[in-house]
Amino acid sequence: MAHPTRRRALTVALATAAAGVAVPTATATAAPARPRGPRPLRHAHAHNDYLHPRPLLDALAHGFTSVEADIFLVDGELLVAHEPAGLDPTRTLASLYLDPLAALVRAGHGSVHPGHRAPLQLLIDIKADGVAAYRELDRQLRRHRRILTRCSHGRVRPGAVTAVISGDRAARGPMEAQSTRYAFYDGRLDDLGTPAPASFAPLVSANWTQTFGWLGAGPFPRAERDRLRTLVAAAHREGRRIRFWATPDLPGPERTAVWTELLAAGVDHLNTDDLAGLRRFLRARRDAGPTP
Repeated sequence: MAHPTRRRALTVALATAAAGVAVPTATATAAPARPRGPRPLRHAHAHNDYLHPRPLLDALAHGFTSVEADIFLVDGELLVAHEPAGLDPTRTLASLYLDPLAALVRAGHGSVHPGHRAPLQLLIDIKADGVAAYRELDRQLRRHRRILTRCSHGRVRPGAVTAVISGDRAARGPMEAQSTRYAFYDGRLDDLGTPAPASFAPLVSANWTQTFGWLGAGPFPRAERDRLRTLVAAAHREGRRIRFWATPDLPGPERTAVWTELLAAGVDHLNTDDLAGLRRFLRARRDAGPTP
């Protein structure tokens, strides 16, 4: 096994090179160099990010401000995969996300995207065993607490990375029982208008195809456009962000039409597996800047 110091140095070198982060040398005496790398795209969410050739790093190189990892608890370790058949003991949440993010934040002087203070969202989708998986996840997150947004007795203190827990709904119980958390809950549309505060569930997500019938062909039905804008307005009044998954994601006019309507309605995160495609779409609409 590699020596910890050597492994840490390698992680920093790999992550900073991939994300375009400039690491100051020990002899630097002048003001810090201007950060290099892509401008963050505040609406860009990398769905199933771990399926890309370089998990996390490819998304960051495209300016994404939110990434998603699915996890399974296997023999006490959190493995990243979409389904059990894809489990690989070398692909852990720590090795693919938590450790590289910690290295990036150190190299970026407190930020994942250098010079941009808004947190990166790490959406962690628990695929099974919600209670046990969350307890192990909580243990691992606490090891990285210096970089994480936390909530203590209802008060939120932002960090460089905000972990949001999605997937198996059984994780909600142990999360609600904690007075101090290093993760937040991904709510559903049913959470709008309930006492669950934004300090617990700052994000609400929904399946597009179970909420709307329009998939981008032809005009957006007025009733559906009104419903979309009503849902977005309700989430924002409560201080929450909103995201839809299962939107069209094949290149073409239907995807462009749906993304255009989502952006116009104020949806906070656009879901995609096509990093370059969403980057082109958002850059054409000047969607650059820190995440809200």
